[in-house]
Amino acid sequence: MRIRRRETSVARQVLVLQLLVVLVLVVAAGALATYDARQDVRDHARDRAVAVATSLADSPTVRTGVGTADPTAVLQPYATQVEVDTGVDFVVVMGPDRTRYTHPDPAQIGKAFIGDLGSAPRGKVFTQEYAGTLGPSMRAVAPVRSGDRVIALVAVGITLDRIDDQLRRSLVSVGLAALAVLLVGIGGAWLINRRLQRQTHGMGEQEITRMYEYYRAVLHAVREGLLLVDAGGRVQLVNDEAIRLLNLPADVAGRPVSELGLPPALVEAISGSTPEDDDIYVTGDHVLVVSSSPALWNGDEVGAVVTLRDRTELVDVTGELDVARGLSESLRSQNHEAANRLHTVVSLIELGRPEEAVAFATAELQIAQRLTDQVVGAVDEPVLAALLLGKTAQAAERGIELTISGDLRAGVGPVEPRDLVTVVGNLLDNAMDAVSSSVDRRVAVQVRGGPDQVRIVVGDSGPGIPSADSAHVLERGWSTKTTGSGIGLALVGQVARRHGGSVTVGTSALGGAEFVVELGRRS
Repeated sequence: MRIRRRETSVARQVLVLQLLVVLVLVVAAGALATYDARQDVRDHARDRAVAVATSLADSPTVRTGVGTADPTAVLQPYATQVEVDTGVDFVVVMGPDRTRYTHPDPAQIGKAFIGDLGSAPRGKVFTQEYAGTLGPSMRAVAPVRSGDRVIALVAVGITLDRIDDQLRRSLVSVGLAALAVLLVGIGGAWLINRRLQRQTHGMGEQEITRMYEYYRAVLHAVREGLLLVDAGGRVQLVNDEAIRLLNLPADVAGRPVSELGLPPALVEAISGSTPEDDDIYVTGDHVLVVSSSPALWNGDEVGAVVTLRDRTELVDVTGELDVARGLSESLRSQNHEAANRLHTVVSLIELGRPEEAVAFATAELQIAQRLTDQVVGAVDEPVLAALLLGKTAQAAERGIELTISGDLRAGVGPVEPRDLVTVVGNLLDNAMDAVSSSVDRRVAVQVRGGPDQVRIVVGDSGPGIPSADSAHVLERGWSTKTTGSGIGLALVGQVARRHGGSVTVGTSALGGAEFVVELGRRS
């Protein structure tokens, strides 16, 4: 069986690369420092030789000595003392014809000076590196003047062996500095390697590349919205469906969730550390089922994985189903009530009281017809009228007085019947729930509409909504859990936003809360 060899981690590759770079830089810097030190030592030796040579050339002792009958007797002890005092290797005083008057080696006195004199015989200081009787040296030749005439020359030299000794002493400090820099570089590279090892989890570049490609492919292949958020609450990966559902910008990666304009409750669900399981949240255009769970690596939490499913159409269908169920329950209740009334009529006839039976049946028919006429007279839209008839029956069963008024013709307003059912149905449910525990149970509905706008007002006699909570329940994307209540107001706000309308919360004339919903533009 072929065993796949594990590739070298990115952290280790970076460490090796950093060590090579540090080593190359230290070696290069050491070489440059060595070259610079060598030049400095030679320049310093040249400057010292020139300084000593010019000083001797201007010395009265030298000027007087070269004019005597035996210049060597006068100048040799003086030159030897200067060599000791200044640390140079030789001081040679010579005549214009190169004849030496002084030399560290007495055997060389009287012989011709070896080396170039350059421009010294013409009155200028001359320097050069030359191999003489004492070996290679850095030397300087200065003229001794008497008026405008050059009467002698002074050559001062420092051997290269002495210069190299000084260079070696300088290189010790250069080497120590290079070693310190190398150790600091190795330490820094090791620290970077430790951090990179933790961040890349010891994976190689091919593993990271494959993981990224696979994750990107899976991310965009799934049909649900998917977000990956890091521990700091920043979006790291997001697929196209999540961008569509949340209306996110294209450059969302790397941005904090709190800056994306999402509903506060949804932001809390995405960035919170508590897992969410199929909770419903309402955004501007969608009803979303959101699930989130912490993302763990080796037991440590590194972020969160959030899935989004669009349930807008399902909620709309559920709303229509609720209307149908309400109508069915209303019909079942009316059927039961009609059976009771029919038994009453039959019993009155059997008791020989037909006139009272006719009067009782006629009165019930008049009440039912009057209720139907009231609803249809106010709302000509058949779907909404059916909803209101069902809600009227429910209100009667719960002992609630429901008043319906307004003027809405069928097919006239700018809003689809489905959206009207969503708004009116949810507002009526909330209103009837609000008055269910009150002694005075009254709910009033007013629906008016024209070609450009529909206005819906629902008020009740309940306890009302505190002013501190009014803004909260209507804020964008207010959400709730899947408990069957609370999401209604969020859906009402969603319909209003979709149609460019508004929802206003106030106090009803009945004493409780009043919701005013305007859909479409003002006429």
